[in-house]
Amino acid sequence: MESRKNAPLCGIIPPLVTPLKDNETLDVESLERLIEHLIAGGVHGLFILGTTGEEQSLSYAVRKEMIVQSARINRGRLPLLVCVTDTSIVESIHLAKVAADNGADGVVSAPPYYFATGQPELAQFYEELVPQLPLPVYLYNMPSHVKVSFAPHTVQRLGQLPQVVGFKDSSANAVYFQSVMYKMRQRPDFAMLCGPEEITGELVLLGAHGGINGGANMFPELYVGMYDAARKGDLPRVRQLQQYIMQISTSIYTVGKHGSSYLKGLKYALSLLGIINDDFVASPFYKFNEPEKQKIREALALLPIENGKLTLVQTPNPLT
Repeated sequence: MESRKNAPLCGIIPPLVTPLKDNETLDVESLERLIEHLIAGGVHGLFILGTTGEEQSLSYAVRKEMIVQSARINRGRLPLLVCVTDTSIVESIHLAKVAADNGADGVVSAPPYYFATGQPELAQFYEELVPQLPLPVYLYNMPSHVKVSFAPHTVQRLGQLPQVVGFKDSSANAVYFQSVMYKMRQRPDFAMLCGPEEITGELVLLGAHGGINGGANMFPELYVGMYDAARKGDLPRVRQLQQYIMQISTSIYTVGKHGSSYLKGLKYALSLLGIINDDFVASPFYKFNEPEKQKIREALALLPIENGKLTLVQTPNPLT
């Protein structure tokens, strides 16, 4: 991982799905295919065991195997980030040590959930946790799932710790993101990474360093292309590619009535594309039933896909 004196981690770092055969069995064959698919698609890093990776639904044994196998398959070709979020500080440290032992480049941590912390408690927790971790740390803002959001001043306070090198925000609040980015303006080496793909292009145009976008599991070239265009300030191309991103977001992710629809839709789409073998989702969630699966098939059929890839044509209005 880059040191504090170097440029921050930039680009598209997909949050990998965790391919599963059942609740206790990682599908290593599918994981190999997924990682090779992402590397061939030009992504800039890999992020495992995040929200899209179902960390909190997985046993510690499966989490550790996901770390070991991902590192083995990656072979150091891309920076590898590992989420170590847990309600137990001890378990977070244990996972971080597994990550370090297997050559990961950094760890990502969202606030402990269940008992919601106040901002002083949150800062104190990370001031205790971070020095015990063997790798650089990216703070992970996921208020919809952990009930707590990092206040911008808390990020600024924790950014004084030498090991804290970046921030991943999944709040989908662009004003909040820019407030944190403004607070951290004196740290040009501090990575500001956006979770929601729907606003990543906009935020990169405004200075964000990249995106941790779930859709890149399916179509890495689309999200890498969007990032590249935004970094270059190519507004026509950003607008063009944003249309594909919104088509995916408003179709594949919105089938079903519950918050798990994003994950179920993404995993089923990946199985249809031949990237993973099965769309098994860890308990307490379950695969889509046939009516929902039909909607996903229809959504994919409306995208210009050839040989498993989007045809990213250079036209003003690609979907018309």
